[in-house]
Amino acid sequence: MQPEDLRFQGRILFLSENPEAVARQLQGEDISIEDALPLRDQISTDEITPAWICYYYDEKLGDYPYLGLKCGEAFPLKEGLVKAGGFAVSVAGHRRGKGSSREASPYAELCAGIRLVIAASFERIYQQNCQNLGLLTSTDFGLIERIRRGESIPLSEFTRGLDPITAEIVRRGGLFAFNQTRLEGGIPVLMPRHGPRAMTLAEKIIARHVVADASKNSVGIESVRPGEGLFVQADWRFSHEYVTPMAASFLGSAMGDEVALRDPSHILAFRDHLTFLHHSMDEARKQSGLLDAARKLKTVQEEFCAKHGIRLHGELSDGSGSEGICHSLMAEIYAEPGQVVVGTDSHTPHAGALGCLAFGVGTTDIANAWITGDVRVTVPSTLRVLLKGRLKPGLAAKDLVLHLLAQPFIRQGQAIGHVVEYQGEAIRRMNTDERATLTNMAAEIGGFTGLVAPDEETIRFLRERRGVDFRLEDWMRGDADAEYAHTLEVDCGLLGPMVARPGDPGNGVALADIHEDVEINIAYLGSCTGGKREDIRAAFEVVDAARKAGHRVPAAVRFFVQCGSEDVRRYAAEQGWLAAFEAVGAEVLGSSCGACINAGPGVSASKDQVTISAINRNFPGRSGPGQVWLASPATVAASALAGKLCGAEAWMDSRWVTP
Repeated sequence: MQPEDLRFQGRILFLSENPEAVARQLQGEDISIEDALPLRDQISTDEITPAWICYYYDEKLGDYPYLGLKCGEAFPLKEGLVKAGGFAVSVAGHRRGKGSSREASPYAELCAGIRLVIAASFERIYQQNCQNLGLLTSTDFGLIERIRRGESIPLSEFTRGLDPITAEIVRRGGLFAFNQTRLEGGIPVLMPRHGPRAMTLAEKIIARHVVADASKNSVGIESVRPGEGLFVQADWRFSHEYVTPMAASFLGSAMGDEVALRDPSHILAFRDHLTFLHHSMDEARKQSGLLDAARKLKTVQEEFCAKHGIRLHGELSDGSGSEGICHSLMAEIYAEPGQVVVGTDSHTPHAGALGCLAFGVGTTDIANAWITGDVRVTVPSTLRVLLKGRLKPGLAAKDLVLHLLAQPFIRQGQAIGHVVEYQGEAIRRMNTDERATLTNMAAEIGGFTGLVAPDEETIRFLRERRGVDFRLEDWMRGDADAEYAHTLEVDCGLLGPMVARPGDPGNGVALADIHEDVEINIAYLGSCTGGKREDIRAAFEVVDAARKAGHRVPAAVRFFVQCGSEDVRRYAAEQGWLAAFEAVGAEVLGSSCGACINAGPGVSASKDQVTISAINRNFPGRSGPGQVWLASPATVAASALAGKLCGAEAWMDSRWVTP
């Protein structure tokens, strides 16, 4: 249990936009918040713990927090400086912890001595990970001077406004301590007392999965409302190789090595992130032992899955790639409408395109879910995104989501923690692959998840891709009078091709508004967001026209194509798409996350290199040290052929008659 009154023995670290202000603190000077302004906003977990740091999953992480933090144009944090500086409190601006769900980030802060993180606002998964670990969070900047004066701070300052379950987790110092008592019957979880109410689709799915009485395996209640804290039974629980070892370690430490997992037939594991790492890691890092550390993740995951009978989608036997990216395979094989799917990746909402509630959780959450079968949820509000009209021919869901991310409502964090439900004519006309781009990138929006109500297109996808005859049920849609927190309307007919400037997916700009020539060095078509059948087809149409006209990728550009799964790769090969890519000089790779996680061909090697990429996020260092522009698959292909940032229509119109 946390003490009722807390004293923070240590210094306060302000994460400032000004690298000199950060450097002064690291050199031993205590500065005021006024001296630190402006604070860094929108700090991503890629900056708190860059991908390579996550090869470690023990207390060694304490040497590395903030190594990827960009302050102005500098990276002032170095190995060991936070721990050596004696900092107990870390302060930042808005949307702290955006991006990946990696619990390595708050765990690294905790292992470095940080006991409290303060920010103007937090991303949902990052804050939940902090709470699960016992790392306190607050949006009250008034605590700073109170702590400096040596005051004791009541624990109630950190539980105010939380639902009862979350507040109790904070009081007990973390999720493991809470669940150990809960499983022994020591913490009753109170059910909502209100009667029936109109509900959104997300609320209906949650209500049907609420653990009403764990001792009696009773699941499902009549209704829920936003803000209520509950446990929901998960139909699928999955983790990938970045997280499985840490989760197994946490579980063993808390519950013992012989703990039994609940229903392991509905637990999945994936080896998808690091299968191509050896192609991109430089010799210095290999010599430092990083490649060995990364390979250990694979070994530990395999041993854990074998011990507990967990299905592991791993590497191909010939070493050419993986079976597929976890999100791709969840949609292609497992997820069904109305289910609850939880995974250790912020892009788990990918499967929300099928009408299920799919959301990302952290390491501690998944470790607990292995033994309980459920996860805690504070019922989220729903943001309705009404997509009016039709997208113009040639535009993709990626163009639409980059437009959304650039909207002030989203940029300012107004959608944080919301279910993002897509409705309207444009969504009805999209196939499931395109819908998955929108639900997947609810992570970049900051949402709890993305969701599309199942319809005839969902039935088609399940039948044609899986051979499943699925029948929609009447409840699988929101009620007509359901309450939505906000409605964001988009006239899709007004949109054109979009890109996002380097640094953040929210740096969206219409391609037509970029008047300078942006020469590129690398074009990357792949990832869960950009490696689906529809993505490869859209890029193929551009490439095939170039092939027929005798054009090739310029010698100064490397164009990589990497499918999201082996199913997509086989289909693309059968259709002749991959041969067309190779004919114009593209390099076709086996299935993997690869360059998206800075772990494979397609990453930049120096900060002056420019990449155009179909991945979902471009935070500093995400795909190498260079500058990463985000774009749709068609724009990536056109830019690869042009050697500079270029839209598909502009490229084809400028070189030959459009076929």
